[in-house]
Amino acid sequence: MEDPNNNPMNPAEALRIVSDKIKAEAILIDLLRKEVGKVIVGQSYMIDRLLIALLADGHVLLEGVPGLAKTLAIKTLADAINVEFSRIQFTPDLLPADVTGTLIYNQKSESFTVKKGPIFSNFVLADEINRAPAKVQSALLEAMQERQVTIGDTTYPLPKPFLVLATQNPIEQEGTYPLPEAQVDRFMLKVFLDYPSKLEEQMIIRSNVREGGLAEIQQVISPDDIDRCRKLVKQVYLDEKIEQYIVDLVFATREPATFGLGFLEPMISVGCSPRASINLALAAKAYAFLQGRGFVIPDDVRAIAPDVMRHRLGLTYEAEAENMTPSDIISKIVNKVEVP
Repeated sequence: MEDPNNNPMNPAEALRIVSDKIKAEAILIDLLRKEVGKVIVGQSYMIDRLLIALLADGHVLLEGVPGLAKTLAIKTLADAINVEFSRIQFTPDLLPADVTGTLIYNQKSESFTVKKGPIFSNFVLADEINRAPAKVQSALLEAMQERQVTIGDTTYPLPKPFLVLATQNPIEQEGTYPLPEAQVDRFMLKVFLDYPSKLEEQMIIRSNVREGGLAEIQQVISPDDIDRCRKLVKQVYLDEKIEQYIVDLVFATREPATFGLGFLEPMISVGCSPRASINLALAAKAYAFLQGRGFVIPDDVRAIAPDVMRHRLGLTYEAEAENMTPSDIISKIVNKVEVP
């Protein structure tokens, strides 16, 4: 980093300047979190993961039973930032054009016009994504990875910020299509949602049955603010030792014996891809930003590792027979791999 006079700045001074900027911008994120909290009771874990994905320019796959405010959370977040929101209900008869859009022939002008689909929004909720066939799911791939959609011969950029939140129902598997590994890998985070506590559920009842209904959400932050925060997240300092720690965690899923985890080898069929390393670094930076810090510590990596890695890990039949989940294996890896 250089100062305004183009003189090289020492690392400690550069880190202090970035930290001061982050502390100032973190106030906006706290405002956003409080505004969303007017409607979403509890579920702080889900909200934080949504914010991490938003700040790190990633996407989220949410898994939880119906009624846990998945749709309401992203709609509320969109209202608080004042960006466009669209919801796509995935069904077996959905077509790719229903997601991306299509060309429509205009008889008067004797030409084709483009009708853009619901993917052209800032926040897109892909509800029950595993209910649509692979052809429709793959229509999301280009949008999620390249931030663009091709209709006919023309490629259209998607708006910024762009966030896909896909949901899956873990209990109802009839008539569903498992997501292809290539698509699952495009999600930065996979988040499991649990039921609220008794007190939280009581507060949920109170907020939903009171006169006037749910609180009205005001815009507290702009898309430009999000863009500025994203640039700051990229400046969060990631030490070389932390980079090595991230690589070790990912390599422990591919070569468990190297890290003293040989008993996991029969459990893992496919280790995490390089995208896991990239996303773990980005998500750790965003996590540090949310804590108001200008540098990543090992605890940031440990906190976010399960959400980044669990959907990139392939399990064998032996693991399933022993009721081992990806989260169980990642927990053992995180506890074993040496922390810098």
